[in-house]
Amino acid sequence: MISIIIPLYNKASLIGRALTSIIAQNCEDCEIIVVDDGSTDNGVDVVKTFVNDNKLKNLRIISQANAGVGAARNSGIAEAKGDLITFLDADDEWKSGHLSDLIELYQRYPHCAVFATNYENISADGHIFHTVIRNLTISGEMGIIKNYFEIAASSNPPLWTSAVMARTDALRAIGGFPEGIKSGEDLLTWARLAAKYEIAYCSKVSAIYHRGCSNPRPPEKIDLLDKEFENLYHTIAAEKSEKKDLGLRHYIALWYNMRMSRCLAHRMYCPAWKALWKSLRYRPTIRIAKPLVKFTLIGLIRKS
Repeated sequence: MISIIIPLYNKASLIGRALTSIIAQNCEDCEIIVVDDGSTDNGVDVVKTFVNDNKLKNLRIISQANAGVGAARNSGIAEAKGDLITFLDADDEWKSGHLSDLIELYQRYPHCAVFATNYENISADGHIFHTVIRNLTISGEMGIIKNYFEIAASSNPPLWTSAVMARTDALRAIGGFPEGIKSGEDLLTWARLAAKYEIAYCSKVSAIYHRGCSNPRPPEKIDLLDKEFENLYHTIAAEKSEKKDLGLRHYIALWYNMRMSRCLAHRMYCPAWKALWKSLRYRPTIRIAKPLVKFTLIGLIRKS
């Protein structure tokens, strides 16, 4: 059985689209778990109406006080009855055949613990743009990713939550998603899985990421993922895997670079500088400092 987990928080106007895309799949041996994360709109009522209209018997709703998307996914993982878990955010959708592609990956590569497909992005104004995946070494449409961190450090995220399926025991073994974090919780989860397990991948686009629909997530003043990435790096370094070690160094540098950019967008200059220095520790290149220097100078000029 496959357990489909949908975290729901104030997405009443969008959850119907996500559920409709599940109905379009071949999901006879699936359960759907909607985790209501303390929504204040009528999203739960929309789900119940959808269940009644479509006579769904394999959907259940779990309600909890608002604790964030990581905690919502973990609640779903804890309640999942399937041996495999896949995720779909309430504001995203699957194309027809998405689950079939994931199942085929599982059947072809049963020794893997993670299965993922490619995805496309749609902006708020309807513009479609494709993910950029570099350094992918698989031949053909399906294969095993052996250089995840190298790919992730040079591309759009190769693993994206609404296009991933994983073994339930593997997700539970790494502790699921980190909780209490506003941004990046999924990146750490996929990094933890990639450090321990093999990943089967399909380059076919079968999921849609609707950008601009997510609830705003300003960065924390303190980087709560800092120690987690550091611990992951030291674990891999201890394995003395030079290729994986280098890829992870570049990936962690990318994380700090992304944090720096988000802090700059919210005029959080001190955390941005800290993120820059940490990024340089893992990948010393002055190119990433340009945005920070530019924004800082502009800020000083405006103050004067």
